[in-house]
Amino acid sequence: MASQNSPMRYEEDGNVHLDFHGAVNTTIDFIVERFGVDAMDEIFKKVGRDVYVSIRQDLIAGDTRQLVRHWKHFFDRENADYDIAIGEDEIVLTVRRCTAWHHVKGLVGHVSPHFCDQTSRTNEAMAEGSPYAIDTEITGEGSCRQVIRRRA
Repeated sequence: MASQNSPMRYEEDGNVHLDFHGAVNTTIDFIVERFGVDAMDEIFKKVGRDVYVSIRQDLIAGDTRQLVRHWKHFFDRENADYDIAIGEDEIVLTVRRCTAWHHVKGLVGHVSPHFCDQTSRTNEAMAEGSPYAIDTEITGEGSCRQVIRRRA
């Protein structure tokens, strides 16, 4: 498990061009059209369980720090307009302007109606089996609230 002082697994700094999000958008539309939303949801769930395995393991162990560090790293990296409020009972990530969403909109003219599902389904899968639930509320075009709370 990652500790507060160890390097984070999901903290790469290479130059990933924002057009990557456009490729993801196109891929989402292709999979949904060809195989359906359930197939796309299963792919996102596998990402949450298997790709982000160390974040998931930390959540299962009751530790949210790696996920919060991951959020900060990537939202800072893409110059998103966001903040994270860490309270006693919940952690709230408020994204006022998602750089990825707006880049895709400008790049291809439309954002898949399932683009933000990658966040929702991946978060749900990362939290599966942990003491936490992660709820994602889409609050507008390219904006959302992601809330981590202990399950009742």
